[in-house]
Amino acid sequence: MYNDDAPYLIYAIMLLVLMASGLIARRLPMKQYAKMIAAWAGIFAVAFVIMSFRPEMSMAWERIKGELTGAPRQSSDEQGIRLVRQDDGHFWLRAAINNQNVDFMVDSGATTTAINANTARQIGLKADSSKLPIELETANGRISVASATVPSIVVGEYQVDEHDVVISDKFGDTNVVGMNFLDSFGSWSVTGDVMQLKP
Repeated sequence: MYNDDAPYLIYAIMLLVLMASGLIARRLPMKQYAKMIAAWAGIFAVAFVIMSFRPEMSMAWERIKGELTGAPRQSSDEQGIRLVRQDDGHFWLRAAINNQNVDFMVDSGATTTAINANTARQIGLKADSSKLPIELETANGRISVASATVPSIVVGEYQVDEHDVVISDKFGDTNVVGMNFLDSFGSWSVTGDVMQLKP
């Protein structure tokens, strides 16, 4: 149970006491008292479980929504961003750049966030002509990439400003967030099939 659940527990106990006093005042048969108390206790137990497991239920809803819409399984709140491993074994993140949704594979082995050329054109991102091309070593060999800066990447209530990225048509259809994105958070960790990015 989370510390902020204590007030809900106190309210539930107070409501149970009030309802019990109301029932006693009505002078109903004991069997009817027992049934009504059991029904209300069950209602409060369900509500208490829902409140206690809010993060888990939020992730379950995001997974269902992801299955229906094809969006990455993710959620965000004051505790950070949570990602659920996709069926391909990777963590995927949906972020907004220039008010357009972009899906990124999370790759802690990549130094810099990489955006493919098609996506860059769609979101209106242009390479910085004042910077020379960079040579990168990838799984498919050495490639030349252009540098750019994204004004902001927005994920839920979180925003990463002035984010350095590289652009290339050699990335295929995949976009990747690398360590420079993960390092913009206070910490990140993976437990089982859940990745947590904490502010």
